[in-house]
Amino acid sequence: MSYRELKREVYEANLELQSKGLVIYTFGNVSQIDRQKGVIAIKPSGVSYEQMQADDMVIVDLDDNVVEGSMRPSSDTKTHTHLYRHFEAIGGVTHTHSTYATAWAQAKLSIPCLGTTHADFVHGEIPCTAEMTQAQIERDYEQETGVQITDCFKQRDPMASPMVIVAGHAPFTWGESAAKSVYHAVLLEEIARMAYLTRTLAPSGSLLSQAILDKHYLRKHGKNAYYGQSS
Repeated sequence: MSYRELKREVYEANLELQSKGLVIYTFGNVSQIDRQKGVIAIKPSGVSYEQMQADDMVIVDLDDNVVEGSMRPSSDTKTHTHLYRHFEAIGGVTHTHSTYATAWAQAKLSIPCLGTTHADFVHGEIPCTAEMTQAQIERDYEQETGVQITDCFKQRDPMASPMVIVAGHAPFTWGESAAKSVYHAVLLEEIARMAYLTRTLAPSGSLLSQAILDKHYLRKHGKNAYYGQSS
């Protein structure tokens, strides 16, 4: 893929965040990796969605060096590159401060699996990271945000839960491409909203049973999946 094509896909994915109401002003960012070239394209820092153009996307290598672009890349770039280095199956990353998912982050709570809508997309709870330590803050904040996330997934499959709540901060999602990571950000916000409403109505309500959780997740994502149309 050429840099121009990579920038165009990332630009369109960033605009999708705005069209779905997940970002305001200059909030949020999306990136995508070209693993053959060892680079990512990412939104420039502090540029509004109304002013942004495809050529404004910044090409950065996995050591956080700007390869192409006249603007500074997103301030969250080191978080994105950390995730690409540690989650080898992912191709795109999205970061938002969407309302309900961020509320769970500010409460420092994982999102429990309460129903089948959640189970269709995530195999279990949507985890919340540990809080960042003072030592981490003093080292490299954006890099350490990535460490928060990968530490949270030491015993988890990042493709079975392509989303995370960063304690005190906001959500990150990922997928096979920038577009898929945005898709997961939209799903996360809706799941977070449903979970909030469910807990408001029934604070002591039980989790979805493991049997139903497994059935819904595996019928879409398991080796014998049968949801949707065959290719």
